[in-house]
Amino acid sequence: MKIFHSIKDFSSPKKTILTLGTFDGVHIGHKKILEKVIQNTLDEKYESAVLTFFPHPRMILQERSEIKLLNTISEKINLLEQLGIQNLVIHPFDESFSRLTAEDFVKTVLVEQFKIHKIIIGYDHRFGRNRTADINNLIEFGKKYNFEVEQISAQEINAISVSSTKIRTAIQEGNMLLANKYLGYDYIVTGTVSHGKQLGRTIGFPTANLKIEEDYKLIPLKGVYIVSSEINGQKVYGMMNIGHNPTVDGEDLSIEVHYLDFDGDLYNQKISVSILKRIRGEEKFESVTLLKEQIEKDKTLTLSYIKELETK
Repeated sequence: MKIFHSIKDFSSPKKTILTLGTFDGVHIGHKKILEKVIQNTLDEKYESAVLTFFPHPRMILQERSEIKLLNTISEKINLLEQLGIQNLVIHPFDESFSRLTAEDFVKTVLVEQFKIHKIIIGYDHRFGRNRTADINNLIEFGKKYNFEVEQISAQEINAISVSSTKIRTAIQEGNMLLANKYLGYDYIVTGTVSHGKQLGRTIGFPTANLKIEEDYKLIPLKGVYIVSSEINGQKVYGMMNIGHNPTVDGEDLSIEVHYLDFDGDLYNQKISVSILKRIRGEEKFESVTLLKEQIEKDKTLTLSYIKELETK
């Protein structure tokens, strides 16, 4: 997949089949659109292209928007590449871009820069300055500038009944089973393993302390989760704690993973953690001994869940 960090940098020897949007989560609803884009390029007459934006438009256009995103840029790139998209343009979204009229956007971006043969879009997509243009305007522009418009019908989208907002809500509530069902994959957090307070090591549960650089990344509800990672080509399961470590009077939010059946050095490595299920909420225990006893119970529950997964 070719990656471009501005619309003006994009070039292709062929006309494109294009879709555009924020695609936060690259969830099962997004995949329906993206798969249609790819299907339209199987004869190799055209190339597939996705136009997306960063920062998220709501971060720029809504004052005090504190929206957290399901994917970091690198996570989104990986997900789109896995689907087989040929060209990805991540355009910097700013106020001047938001002021482009609908026709200017169609003419200068879609037609002149992307040389689109067809655009595939959801029935409810709006675009242009103040989001005043809709699918009907796009169809008229298609006739004027000689490109096709294929819309994903309300029936198709509503049959899936999923949105990035619904997924964010599920994750904020710790409902990972529902979030993962809507995503079509297990929710991922990616970070660098750094040195923590090493409390886990002293009680027999060494943890990888995960530092996530992107402050816009949505972190699930505090608590204990069953997780997995690919480490050195092997799938490794574990338990992850998200919280403030109240038993030892912790203050900063930490994300710590204890891997089962793994004893390697992960310091300074960047790892991705897939979050499978929430076991329980964050608790303050009267002593470290009681904390250790609870972690043993968590481990038993985790091993049982893993066994169940592997026998499906």
